[in-house]
Amino acid sequence: MQANPQIRHYAIRISRFLISVLVTVLFSLQTTGSLKLPIVDRIDDIIYDLRLSATVPNTVDPRIVILNIDEKSLANEGRWPWHRDKLSYLTDILFEYYKVKLLAFTMVFSEKDETLEYSVVEKLLSRVIDNEKIRQGAVQNLYSLASNDKLFADSIQDHPVVLGYFTSHIKADSNPGMLPPPVVSTEQLPFAKHLFTAKNYGGNLDELQSAAGSGGFFNNPFVDADGSYRRLPLLIKYQNSIYEALPLAILRNLLHIPEIGFEVGEGYGADDGDTRLEALRLDLFRVPVDETGSILIPYRGKQRSFPYISVSDVLNGTVTTERLMDKIVIVGTTAAGLVDLHPTPVQNRYPGVEIHANVVSGILDQTIKSRPPFVMGWELLQLVLIAAITILLFPLFSPGIMTLAFLGMLLLLTLGNFLVWTSLDIESRFTAAVFLLLALYIIQLFYGYFFEARNKRLLGQIFGQYIPPELVEEMSRSQAQFTLKGESRQLTVLFSDVRGFTSLSEKLDPEELCRLINEILNPITRVIQTNKGTIDKYMGDAVMAFWGAPLTDPEHAPHAVQAALSILPALEDVQQDFANRGWPPIKMGIGINTGPMNVGNMGSEFRMAYTVMGDAVNLGSRLEGLTKKYGVNIIVSESTKNSAPEFLYRELDQVLVKGKQEPIKIYEPISSIEEADESCFEELEQLEQALEYYRAKRWSEAESIFEVLVENAPTCMPYQIYIKRIAYYREFPPPENWDGVFVHPNK
Repeated sequence: MQANPQIRHYAIRISRFLISVLVTVLFSLQTTGSLKLPIVDRIDDIIYDLRLSATVPNTVDPRIVILNIDEKSLANEGRWPWHRDKLSYLTDILFEYYKVKLLAFTMVFSEKDETLEYSVVEKLLSRVIDNEKIRQGAVQNLYSLASNDKLFADSIQDHPVVLGYFTSHIKADSNPGMLPPPVVSTEQLPFAKHLFTAKNYGGNLDELQSAAGSGGFFNNPFVDADGSYRRLPLLIKYQNSIYEALPLAILRNLLHIPEIGFEVGEGYGADDGDTRLEALRLDLFRVPVDETGSILIPYRGKQRSFPYISVSDVLNGTVTTERLMDKIVIVGTTAAGLVDLHPTPVQNRYPGVEIHANVVSGILDQTIKSRPPFVMGWELLQLVLIAAITILLFPLFSPGIMTLAFLGMLLLLTLGNFLVWTSLDIESRFTAAVFLLLALYIIQLFYGYFFEARNKRLLGQIFGQYIPPELVEEMSRSQAQFTLKGESRQLTVLFSDVRGFTSLSEKLDPEELCRLINEILNPITRVIQTNKGTIDKYMGDAVMAFWGAPLTDPEHAPHAVQAALSILPALEDVQQDFANRGWPPIKMGIGINTGPMNVGNMGSEFRMAYTVMGDAVNLGSRLEGLTKKYGVNIIVSESTKNSAPEFLYRELDQVLVKGKQEPIKIYEPISSIEEADESCFEELEQLEQALEYYRAKRWSEAESIFEVLVENAPTCMPYQIYIKRIAYYREFPPPENWDGVFVHPNK
């Protein structure tokens, strides 16, 4: 290929790499929170919901009872809000008769219950008391004694009762009601800056909150974008203090824990020394939270994962004591008109009171899923690994293998994420990883289809006539560049020729001659290409092939020798067909040499060919010509023998061929070492000894061994040649400085 195609190829590879890196950076920014991709967040939420729904226990926790202000209660007791005297009675009966362990309310009592109006009391007493001062005092005393708020406060005064209140991020001119005591001052906690900051609140009446002592907010400022309740803050900040959520207040009251312990992490925030909250400690209970103090709500299942009892049944005394004794009771509502139903991962309309019950239950059971700070690092590492694998390895794969690899990685990601969720209770988001994997897969597939396929077609057009299709396929997958420009390489060349073809062709008509040539060349070509050879050219009945280009082949010499050894039996297979057609049997001579050669597209402006040239090529041709003189089918050079040591060779001679200044040793490959038998090794040892005597001009010792060799292998012509030479040298001795080299005067 010329310079422009090379530049285009490199440009394509660089653009593919840069686009892949850009996509990886994009999803990395999404993972760190520096960039928001709403579709990724939405799918992450959907996956979270699916995992949660698939793994919830779907069991009922009997420790917590939800006292339900349902449609039945409203029908029997009147519309909400009820008078506080009824709530006072409810509190008394729960503690004194049913012996509940703790009572919590998920509503706010911020307004006075003025059932008995002050003006009415004053008017009634004015009829019997004339003295105004005495009458006003009596009015005050009577009103305070008859106040429903006072009755309710007295009922909750000496019992473990937790009142609820709400907060808001919207600033208001005034805040109704009273807040419970804060958990701690923000000045003592550096991590408080990450907590949700409330600007307003709606609290309970002072006398009710003071009587209860304990309280917690029940609203959720961290509702997700789709309106779903997936997490709930356990702590919020208001002014200079930190306040607790209703479930946390319930547990602290239940377990008699005066102070909360805080686990914090250092140094992974935006600022050096940034301190962030990681978990809360409630005596022996550890509650993992994120930096905002939020907990992943541990849903047990759909609605009614806790026993529900209608408030009306308790007020009417129709509930057995066993159902409420020693229970944590949370008063809430499922009545449609009271608007306390919310979308959650497990159900679209889920009572808010049961959300708090799930949190209490999850903390007691220590089944809270968490997202520790190191998870982000793991998610980024996933992205890097995915990018490395897809960018570096996917271009090496065919589209089918690439698709299988993509599906395998996708399955591994999914199973790994689910395993982390179920076994380690860790919530790790992997939509960004899946999207990155999909995007990089599409990029690699796109480039592979539109650009690599084009490159493959081009390679096929250029090299398809020389090398087998499987090598073209391998070249197309390779990252190496293949060029038609001339270059020097260490290669192996093979020349084959049909002996006596000229006289044979004279006996056949042109049509038969063409068929004969095709029948000979087909099996030869098939064997060469099977052994990764490149067909250089056909020269009538002769074939020239080479190994090691255009595709680099470290085993070019062994492949060439194996091809030569396979050509002979392949031709034997067609001899019977030749006999049936009346064609004479054929014999093949093959020469092989290994050495430095120039390879490339050579020729003229009228015709070009991808071929090899050089002295090493010429020597290969000379070796093929020597096969006739030595009566063997294959001759290889010493360099080929040394490059293919897995074969067994018979040394033929040390010769000086025409056009060469240095002598070379030539060999006949016999078989692979693994296939050779013991007698073959013994024969070659005898030959080695005979040649040693021959080159030392010890004619008698050499002749006796060669005669034994001829007796054991009467058809082996080289042994007979040496016996004739010895006879000649006895009559015409070689010069004193003779080194055993035989000079061949012609090709």
